[in-house]
Amino acid sequence: MARVILLGTAAAVSDAEHDNTHFLLVGDSGTPILVDCGSNPLGKMHKLGIPDDTLQDVILTHFHPDHVSGFPNMLMQLWLLGRQKPLRLYGLNHCINRVEDMMIMFAWDTWPDFFPVPPHRVLERSGAPVLENDDLRIIAYPTRHFIPTIGLRIENKHNGRILAYSCDTEPIPAIIDIARGADILIHEAAGEGFGHSSARQAGEIATKAGAKSLYLIHYQVWNTDPTPLVTEAAQTYSGPVALCHDYDEYEF
Repeated sequence: MARVILLGTAAAVSDAEHDNTHFLLVGDSGTPILVDCGSNPLGKMHKLGIPDDTLQDVILTHFHPDHVSGFPNMLMQLWLLGRQKPLRLYGLNHCINRVEDMMIMFAWDTWPDFFPVPPHRVLERSGAPVLENDDLRIIAYPTRHFIPTIGLRIENKHNGRILAYSCDTEPIPAIIDIARGADILIHEAAGEGFGHSSARQAGEIATKAGAKSLYLIHYQVWNTDPTPLVTEAAQTYSGPVALCHDYDEYEF
């Protein structure tokens, strides 16, 4: 079965036990896809026994520091480790353009024998194709956040099971479409307000979408106990609810 491996679960203010939200998608063929880029994904992959040269694809959901700040350092690390094969980058035009500008600031065009990073721009519309490999089919939906952002719907092509990821968003109908009938819904719980959702609202989305399970991510951790978020979500959703933790793995 395919797996999602959580490398970080915190909202924008992380702490020593929680990195910013990012994760790996690993199918049966064993070629991981990195979704967003926390502080040190390569170090975590090494700890998990996943070779860095197996990473072929990176999806960046939006250009906020807690989602992209580790990307320049990861590229430098891969270059210093001798990578030669391309690393494909996927994201909205808004994000890709700014990532390229950021890398120009780091003068990546002067790094000798630097490997290719071909960009693949995702259309900002519901159901936009992101990527497809032997194991997974991934489509994107725009969310409602401070800047253009995408949530993801990931299908395991071998068994039809669905993993849905809200990313950063207020509750909007597109998130119900992402999560409709999903076997696993990973939904942010940073707190109700512009651009974000509470655990209660995440539960409401899971109920409306008919999701089979709900996992809360991108929650506040600084001087905060996130444990009550599970009870809060259970007020509006009757299915299984869990709080995500760094290094959790879920099969789908």
